[in-house]
Amino acid sequence: MKKSNKFSPEVRERAVRMVQEHRGEYPSPWAAVESIPPKIRCVPQTLLAWVKWVEVDTGERAGVTTSEAQRVKDLEREVKELRRANEILKLASAFFAQTELDRRLKS
Repeated sequence: MKKSNKFSPEVRERAVRMVQEHRGEYPSPWAAVESIPPKIRCVPQTLLAWVKWVEVDTGERAGVTTSEAQRVKDLEREVKELRRANEILKLASAFFAQTELDRRLKS
């Protein structure tokens, strides 16, 4: 089941930018994050996740970037499809091999 995105990319970008711009005005990064959510009607944890994703994507924080995560997801999907295709080919090969053996035994 796919989660719906309640917030547009523009809202996310603006909220993250607001946190980054006003971080120095607060005693801690968390305080800066807590100040923005009431304005966009989200929970602070959601905004903190957005901030972390942007920091990873820009290289400010260690982690897997969005593009790398998407690439891994695409490759995993491809591997799954290839394994399914291999299983079908194995079953077909076994079926035809058995058919050939049966034909030889009847001759």
